[in-house]
Amino acid sequence: MTTTNAVSNDRVQTNRLRVVFAGTPEFAAASLESLIAQQEQLNIDIVAVYTQPDRKAGRGQKLSASAVKQVALTHDIAIEQPATFKKSNTEGLAARQTLASYQPDIMIVAAYGLILPIGVLDIPTYGCLNIHASLLPRWRGAAPIHRALLAGDTKTGITIMQMDKGLDTGDMLYEASCTIADDDTAASLHDKLADLGATAISTVLQDLSNYQAEATVQDDKQANYAEKLVKTEGEIDWTQSANIIERQIRGLTPWPGAYTFLNGARVKVLNSMPANPSQQTTEPSGTVISVGRKAILVACGKESETESSATTLAVTHLQFAGGKPVSAEQICHGNQLDDGDQFGPEFN
Repeated sequence: MTTTNAVSNDRVQTNRLRVVFAGTPEFAAASLESLIAQQEQLNIDIVAVYTQPDRKAGRGQKLSASAVKQVALTHDIAIEQPATFKKSNTEGLAARQTLASYQPDIMIVAAYGLILPIGVLDIPTYGCLNIHASLLPRWRGAAPIHRALLAGDTKTGITIMQMDKGLDTGDMLYEASCTIADDDTAASLHDKLADLGATAISTVLQDLSNYQAEATVQDDKQANYAEKLVKTEGEIDWTQSANIIERQIRGLTPWPGAYTFLNGARVKVLNSMPANPSQQTTEPSGTVISVGRKAILVACGKESETESSATTLAVTHLQFAGGKPVSAEQICHGNQLDDGDQFGPEFN
């Protein structure tokens, strides 16, 4: 498919592309660092970095710069932090004018967190490219890494997409896949995809004209929406199967984290072994079947309605309210949990 944003080979060869980078968290910072290091090789100049306004963080609630801003500061690159690009207010109009003043050829966007209206997408000569952490159209939206883990996907990856007015609906320029390991958490998968994203965007910029000319349309029928995470998603429903709960623990690590309650007190469930289908039980869901040195065996729900017995999950690490993370062996020796104890909602 031919796109109107395709750049001529002559343009890339004779002039350095003026690049504006827009991103906020560590995921985006990995790509920015990589692009900065390869400016000569890629024939680009990163003329400005856009990132979210500083936010209050930590116990002291002090203003904290984003990971992307910290990279830009280190490399003495111009930084812009508009709160909006909406043309309906003065600040948004000013932000558009400032962006245009950088005369960008291309804008690279990665987990920016700010909506870019069509009027902004049209400012760079060759449009805006998004580094998206999913093999589109599998997961569109805010939390593709977490949703892939929660859904039990075995593969994910990076898509470099030509942005349009929709939510992650633009034409795809390039995809790079990544296997999801059985022990991957949202944190480990994030790091894999951050590195893969940095490689992918460099690959596209090396031959931008061809990738834009060969862009393919997404199949909307295959799309799923990766909703933003909320804290309450971390609460474990022990009537679910062990497989679902095990994915929940990994998919929500480190935030918001999986948790349950014991006698009204919150207990964080930090890690578990993969569900073993041969270990079944008739105990009520949430029951602590055994407290062993290697794992704490907890009764879960049935894998399907046709099953006569329910599944179990071997939990290896917990964190009790007000305490530090502890292993099953430490719990076994510390008498913090007994066979027959009941995990469940805060108020039964």
